[in-house]
Amino acid sequence: MSKKKKVRVAFRKNRQNRTRANDLTQRFEAGDLRGADPVAAERVRAKGALSRHRTVMQEVEEKGEEAPENDPMASLAVDLSECLPGRVLRVHGLESVVEAEDARRYRCGVRRVLKNLAIEGRNVVAVGDRVWFRPVGEDQGLIEKVEPRSGTVTRGYRHREHVIVSNVDQLLIVSAFAEPELKLPLIDRYLISAEKGGVRPVIVLNKADLVPLADYQWVFGLYAQLGYEVIPCSASDGLGVDRLREVLASGTTALSGQSGVGKTSLLNAVQPGLNLRVGEVSSWTRKGTHTTTYAELLRLQQGGYVVDTPGLRQFQLWDVEPWELEQYFIEFRPYIPHCRFPDCSHIHEADCSVKVALSREQIHEGRYESYLKLYHQQPIEGEG
Repeated sequence: MSKKKKVRVAFRKNRQNRTRANDLTQRFEAGDLRGADPVAAERVRAKGALSRHRTVMQEVEEKGEEAPENDPMASLAVDLSECLPGRVLRVHGLESVVEAEDARRYRCGVRRVLKNLAIEGRNVVAVGDRVWFRPVGEDQGLIEKVEPRSGTVTRGYRHREHVIVSNVDQLLIVSAFAEPELKLPLIDRYLISAEKGGVRPVIVLNKADLVPLADYQWVFGLYAQLGYEVIPCSASDGLGVDRLREVLASGTTALSGQSGVGKTSLLNAVQPGLNLRVGEVSSWTRKGTHTTTYAELLRLQQGGYVVDTPGLRQFQLWDVEPWELEQYFIEFRPYIPHCRFPDCSHIHEADCSVKVALSREQIHEGRYESYLKLYHQQPIEGEG
C-alpha cells in the first residue's frame, strides 16, 4: 500500500570534475604557498555541477521508502485509473502523437511538472516512450507519466541530453561508402552510444553500388573481428535488403546516421509501400539534406517496428567522460589490466599495454585515433 508524501528529488546529476583545478601539492613542493588555505565562503545554492532539487508529491510505500532519485518521472503521483497506456509515435515540439493499446491515436501535450524535469534533457518525451496519458476530447490528451526507459540512443546537443529514441532493441548505424564519404569515427561514436544505452548495434553501409567493395574488405574485417555485424547494402540495386528485412522482423529497431546516407531509401526498399520521402546529397557541400525532419515509429508488414530518425550533422556523446572511454573500446579490454598505472589514459604514460598492442598492430590505428579524438573532445572532420 502506498501514500502520497512530499519528497526531495534530484533534477540534475551530482557530477563533479575528476581532478582539481589547482594542484596544491606541486605548488607546495615548488615553494608557492599562495592559496594553500581555502577562503571560507557561505553559499545558499549548489556550486557548479552539483545537483538541483525540487519538492514534488510522490507515492511512497507505507514503510516510508522513497522512490529512486535517478528516476523521478516514474514515481510522480498519478491517478492511473483516469489514464490510458500508450506509446509515443512522433514528437512535434511540445505536442506528441501517442498510440493507445486499441490503435487509436491522440495528439498529446505534456504535464507541466514533467516539463520541469527536462532541465538536462532537450525534451522530456521521446519517440518510443511508453506513457500514461489522460484523454481530453475525442483525439486529444495530456501525458501524465513517462515509464522508465530502456534501450536508449542519446547524444549531446547544445550542452543538453537529446534522447533520439527510447525502448528499442537494436540500432542500425547507417553510413555510406560515398556521397557522403565514409566516416569511421562517427560509426565508433554510435557504437559507444548504443552500448551505453543497452542497444544492440548493427552497422549498415549503404550505396555499395558506387564503389568497388573489394577496396573496403578491411572495414568489414575490422568491425566483424570486434563482434559487430556489418551489412553492405544498396537501396538502388537491392544488395543486402533481404538481410535487412530479417534484422528488422522482430523487436523495435532505430535507424540513425549522417544526413544523406540513405536511411529512408533503405526503408522504402525493405517495404515499398511506405513511400517515405527521400532527398539528395547537395552537389556543393557533398552533405545530405534533412529530408526526414522528425523521428517516427512505424510498424512493418513482416513484423517488428522501426524508427526512422532525422539525419544528424553532428553526433556528440552524452554523459561519457574521457576516463570512461576505455571500457567502450572492446579491443582495449584484454590489455587494460596490464598497464603499469591503474588510471592510465593510454596516451602518454610509460609501460602502457594498449600502446604496446597498437605498435604490434593488435589494435587498429584508426580505432585508436577515434579514441584520441573522443578523449580530447575533438570534432570529426567534416562535421557541421
